[in-house]
Amino acid sequence: MRIPVLRNPVTRAPVMRARRSAHLLLALVGLVAIVPTLGGCQVAYLIGGMMQNEEYQKQIQVLPKYDGLSGNTVAVIVDADLSVLYEHPQLIEAVTSGVSLRIGRDVPEVRIANPGQIIAWQWRTPQWNAMPYGELPATLNVDRVIYIDIYEYRLNPPGNRWLWEGVCAANVGIIEREGFDPDMFADSFNVVSEFPSVKNVDRSGANEQQIQTGLLAQFIKQTAWLFHEHIEPKYPDKFRPEMQVSNQ
Repeated sequence: MRIPVLRNPVTRAPVMRARRSAHLLLALVGLVAIVPTLGGCQVAYLIGGMMQNEEYQKQIQVLPKYDGLSGNTVAVIVDADLSVLYEHPQLIEAVTSGVSLRIGRDVPEVRIANPGQIIAWQWRTPQWNAMPYGELPATLNVDRVIYIDIYEYRLNPPGNRWLWEGVCAANVGIIEREGFDPDMFADSFNVVSEFPSVKNVDRSGANEQQIQTGLLAQFIKQTAWLFHEHIEPKYPDKFRPEMQVSNQ
């Protein structure tokens, strides 16, 4: 009998729950074959560990934390401390373009302002970040502004250039042009991304470009997730994506 494929209602991608369960069943069958050579406590420990690993691989559907972008024109604007931009001059362009791309792709009926034009306007307007929030949507001629204020960005732990410990943290606020008080965020969130997920990775195991690319990809994804339905790991700190790939 053919096992029906469950599909994610958002992405239409197959949900691999049935296949992972089948793999777990086969593993248990194999375990039964060696039960005579193991003690009862050992068997219970092995089965418990397998079931725990299966639980860690679960993914869940998550609703957007802010769902007011659909049907509106939206500008993504990014700010960061000058000391950060001195070391990472491409940061604003990468985050602006990446978040704009994902929102334009994954939020239905949204119209995204050209990120290149937004960045050019920032360069032409040095004091733009001193403007009242309420002036930004009118100046950029959009209905919503996603304001990403990056307050921490680093690739190493403080004082240690040998180890990689990437962190990108930002306050993300939404400005509504027709809001009750346009000079206040209609909603705001804190996003903290880390890369790599494993500890003690040093320069012999990865280079700066790999760490920076991975960190930006993680931050852009988590920021865009605020605005659309998506599938994410139930236990992000325990999830092993390499196992997910091998099961598909």
